[in-house]
Amino acid sequence: MIRIITAMLLSMLAIGARAADTPAPAANANTLTPQALVENSAKKMLMELDANRAMYRGDPKKLDALVGNVLLPNFDTEYSARLVLGQSWRTATPEQRKRFVDAFYHSLLRNYGAALIDFTADRFVVLPYKGDAGDTTATVRTEVKRGSGDKVPVNFSLRKTPEGWKAWDVVIEGISYVKSFRTDFASEIQQKGLDDVITRLEKEGRVGPNGAAVSKP
Repeated sequence: MIRIITAMLLSMLAIGARAADTPAPAANANTLTPQALVENSAKKMLMELDANRAMYRGDPKKLDALVGNVLLPNFDTEYSARLVLGQSWRTATPEQRKRFVDAFYHSLLRNYGAALIDFTADRFVVLPYKGDAGDTTATVRTEVKRGSGDKVPVNFSLRKTPEGWKAWDVVIEGISYVKSFRTDFASEIQQKGLDDVITRLEKEGRVGPNGAAVSKP
């Protein structure tokens, strides 16, 4: 389920992305409403994949670049990482926090980037958004159609930042991306310690999908 959750999250967050040969978005992400952010992001990402699926399938480095550019501008990585670590974030040193945020991000690239390849636009619908202009948090509801035809509820949690709306969690059929990772990491940290978990993530993040190298920002 974690793989599905992360692949879905990445596939919806394309606004502002610019991979090789990917056109810049017309709208400024700072001015978009939560629903517009999700709608525009999904459309741009899925159009790019539909138009160049063979290229991304054959060139993992370009897929890495696309996923990296998709995730970073629109996903509040530090806020999400802080929630994922929970109590461990409060006791971590500044260096450990920075290393964890970077390692967590690059680990997502390696483990879930390739899952975007087979995602298509006809499986995704954004439902009408219910929210006020003055809100600082928002939930955008969507539905994803499985191969069987069943519709799966996918809710995106966003928060308003000085840079505009950013996603920090996605909930699929009631299962939270943040809570799932927090449970997994809490158990591992208790057994091995935070430094060992960070080191594992750093090692994983040095290799992208299909063996492509991933460089740190």
